[in-house]
Amino acid sequence: MKLRQFAIAAALFTVGVCGAAFPAASAQTAAPKQPAISPEARAAIEHLSQTLSAQQFSFRVQTIRVYADADGQPLHIYHNSEITVRRPDRLLATRTGDDGSSKILYDGKTLVVYGAEANKYVSIPVPGTIEGMLKEAMGRFGIDFPLADFLTDAPGKAILSGVTAGRVVNTVTIDGTPCLHLFFSQPPGIELELWLEKNEKALPRRLIVSYRALPGEPNFIAGFSDWNFAIHPSDAEFTFQPPAGATQVTLKPAAPPKGKKGKP
Repeated sequence: MKLRQFAIAAALFTVGVCGAAFPAASAQTAAPKQPAISPEARAAIEHLSQTLSAQQFSFRVQTIRVYADADGQPLHIYHNSEITVRRPDRLLATRTGDDGSSKILYDGKTLVVYGAEANKYVSIPVPGTIEGMLKEAMGRFGIDFPLADFLTDAPGKAILSGVTAGRVVNTVTIDGTPCLHLFFSQPPGIELELWLEKNEKALPRRLIVSYRALPGEPNFIAGFSDWNFAIHPSDAEFTFQPPAGATQVTLKPAAPPKGKKGKP
């Protein structure tokens, strides 16, 4: 999973590894090597991928994220979002939280990000698909989509990208539904816990990403609910109509990291 998309850039991660290797006593007594990602964990992700490859769906998610205040103190911020997807090229996300309300709309040609409190918006021409738009917005403009992997054309492939180990921890009950608790690790120092419904749909119910290599080991937490695959959103729902008095602002491309050239 491209976990760097969850709020903190991968370039910030540094990790040191130390340890010692202890050879097995003999070939006869050595334990059989386990697969890096267990078959049970991989099967659950495959079911999730099939479910989220649906033509259209919506869901709600509550997130808790870490941000730094003016003094550099790590604090937490809450958001409640509702996301609607219509493949291949429609996306709507409305969000309310501690820092106000915002809306993201994509109609296959243009990405709009609107802030209700400031009554301002940015409009970026990005023709193509949802996945292409996400890559363009995150790469060139630094717009953050924390749950981007769940919205790609191949969610399972995106989730496991860069993952070096994964397993099923146990089965727990969330709101009366049995769920598999999965654990994945991705260098450098990133851990992902994902709770999926224990059935063929394998819908996400909970997600925690921990950044072990960063001071204070911050994390990103998400709780999913109200999955709906019976929706039929119209084109109008993904089209932005500026409110009265709304001001359009220009979004400059994100500056490349120091010492590195930006993308062409």
